[in-house]
Amino acid sequence: MEPLGLYLHIPFCRSKCPYCDFYSLPYREETAAAYVQALCRAMEQWPAPRTVDTIYLGGGTPSLLGGRLLAALLEKAGRVFGIAAGAEITLEANPGTLSLPLLRELRAGGYNRISLGMQSSQERELVLLGRRHRPGETAQAVELAHRAGFDNLSLDLMLGIPGQTPETAAASVEDAAALGPRHLSAYLLKVEPGTPFGQRGLPPGALDDDTQADCYLSAVETLEARGYRQYEISNFAQPGFASRHNRKYWNCDDYLGLGPAAHSLVEGRRFFFPRDLEGFLRWERPFDHREEEGTGATPEEYLMLRLRLTEGVSLSQAAARFPQWKGAPAFARRAAPFLKTGLLCQEGDRYWFTPQGFLVSTYLLARLLED
Repeated sequence: MEPLGLYLHIPFCRSKCPYCDFYSLPYREETAAAYVQALCRAMEQWPAPRTVDTIYLGGGTPSLLGGRLLAALLEKAGRVFGIAAGAEITLEANPGTLSLPLLRELRAGGYNRISLGMQSSQERELVLLGRRHRPGETAQAVELAHRAGFDNLSLDLMLGIPGQTPETAAASVEDAAALGPRHLSAYLLKVEPGTPFGQRGLPPGALDDDTQADCYLSAVETLEARGYRQYEISNFAQPGFASRHNRKYWNCDDYLGLGPAAHSLVEGRRFFFPRDLEGFLRWERPFDHREEEGTGATPEEYLMLRLRLTEGVSLSQAAARFPQWKGAPAFARRAAPFLKTGLLCQEGDRYWFTPQGFLVSTYLLARLLED
């Protein structure tokens, strides 16, 4: 069987950002130690271990666990699953939570990729987003990571921040690229109903759709000019450094997610763990509490996720993977109007969105994949 992707959710933060909808709770040292034990217990009880070739620790702020606990998680994964040679092993962190001793401990423990939540290089925008770090701390974190032996670094940026202009967005993109990360993500701010931004409304200066589009298209153009190839709606990389773990999601490959709110797709079935840290700590048999989501990796889901990638989807490859799917003629027919408007491109039986198409991808996918 193909190697598995392993995702470990670390639901601890120093404070909650007002836009964040991920499951996270305040960090407490004693709870963190107990949680690592619970994750190790879950790994031991997974009924069908197989080699993993990507591991991703997301959150939350996983770096808060410290080197000893983070190394223990990798050690357990290696014993239970076996980690493939050359595996991509990513840790999310926030600038200001990293020190040189911690980074050296992580590198020695097997981590080889760091993803930093930069978000912006503008002081006002960081304050508005509730971020704890300040602009210079991202550069400091990048320098420390390099000194510790990390070559594969990723930076996250946010676009469409209230009060942001195409000029300040471009400045953040330029500042991020100047740090030389191998990978950059640039996400448009999305307001979720349960977040503080969703409950009380965005602060003054919220951007209209046209300004958000300008910020996004400017970021695409700037990063391409700096040697970063866009390979997904919000992701850019130097050659050879696209996120191997995230590509599993977009290719409907198997991945196992452990921890409260973690989702999985394994052998065509989707399931997730409830957003319940106390329960996850208490459960002796955590997989008895997983919630089934039904069939995954369907032809329609595959098409939808592959169209997030700039390489798009080949209809013949989709048909080969899903012999029961007979929808290629209907897809081609629905795609025709969008080829004329420049939102979609075609070469042979391969289709992909343009940057302008990515901006309205939700609408396009609904039209292309309708019953």
